[in-house]
Amino acid sequence: MLYDRRNAPRRLSKEEAEWRKERMALDRAFSRAGVMSRSDAVDRIVAGRVVVNDTIVTEPATWVSPGEDRIACDGRKLRFRKRVYFALHKPVGFVTSYGDPEGRRTIYELLPPETGWVFSVGRLDKSTAGLLILTNDADFGDVLTDPDSGVPKTYLVTVDFDPSPEQIESLRSGIVLKDGCRTRPAEVTFVGRERGRVILEMVLHEGKNRQIRRMTEHLGYEVRRLKRVRVMNIRLGALKSGQWRELSRAEQSLIEALLKDSSKTA
Repeated sequence: MLYDRRNAPRRLSKEEAEWRKERMALDRAFSRAGVMSRSDAVDRIVAGRVVVNDTIVTEPATWVSPGEDRIACDGRKLRFRKRVYFALHKPVGFVTSYGDPEGRRTIYELLPPETGWVFSVGRLDKSTAGLLILTNDADFGDVLTDPDSGVPKTYLVTVDFDPSPEQIESLRSGIVLKDGCRTRPAEVTFVGRERGRVILEMVLHEGKNRQIRRMTEHLGYEVRRLKRVRVMNIRLGALKSGQWRELSRAEQSLIEALLKDSSKTA
């Protein structure tokens, strides 16, 4: 009898195998599968659109085992989706939310329709340009945005004043913001000048809302231009504004290493 590959069991990725064997909340089963956000899953569950083992379930915190329970939404079986990772050069003027009540353009307009559900790991405000990482990997998103992960994020900061050594040192050592929070130590390096303005490179190991702008405002000045150029060792490089690319295998290996390290310390 000839061997028919079509009848052979599908080989599972490590991520899918782990997803199948774990017990988790129903809403998290959807986000971990890489098909939608937890908030979207909650909306569908509460609306009665999700069935578990032929029974409608409306409680998002219901515990399930994806490898054992039959889970479906709108009649479609929940299936694990391959992990995808993209780098996007966010232009100024775009927001990182899926929809905007003010009608502003969102970064998702820049992606092709066949991309499927992805989310931005961390945010950049409307006035900030530069590198965003987009993925459907909820675990990676959790680790990268965890304040304790210490993942370095590098920015080019253009200001219209000449920082004194004391001001540079205050940025490096940490600043108490207006809300009482103290920033963690940052790496600050003079890069050069452009049209009378000073360009600094700042490396943060945390991600407070509008942090660099607020740090600069503490010194009595404003940021004129802000661009993120690197996350970990994933670089913006020559990617043009509004363009995107898939992360290379080497870059994905950095993500795998980060996830492995986080699992050891969990």
